[in-house]
Amino acid sequence: MGWQQPEEARLIWKTVVVSLVVIGFNVIGSYALTRGLRELGAIVSWSPLPYIQAFADPWVSLGVLFMIGWLISRLALLSWADLSYVLPVTAFSYVLNAVTGAVYFNERVTDLQWAGICLITVGVALVALTPPETLEVNGRR
Repeated sequence: MGWQQPEEARLIWKTVVVSLVVIGFNVIGSYALTRGLRELGAIVSWSPLPYIQAFADPWVSLGVLFMIGWLISRLALLSWADLSYVLPVTAFSYVLNAVTGAVYFNERVTDLQWAGICLITVGVALVALTPPETLEVNGRR
């Protein structure tokens, strides 16, 4: 990355930390929602009542809370970092969600899916090497 001004270094560290928070909230929220909904069984209804009743399951409620945290932290991240940086970098949650599904829910992940997961990982790494903000906004970088 070379030598950065203190403001640039602070922006990079802040972006890395909040990106990890966004990814963590997404993975934990997805795990909790999946666990809770698998315990409840399939919900196939046009009525909103069964979906509302699903909130009574502690895992579903925990998953929803983590997804709210995911949304709030993602909003914060998008407020200072470029969309073209945030979305690819936080896509690493797709990788971790696939691994979580395979490890904790015994989901079958095919070789082709693993190849896609590797491509996502390489793409995330390439984007992570770029600055999180490319445009000057309101006199700041």
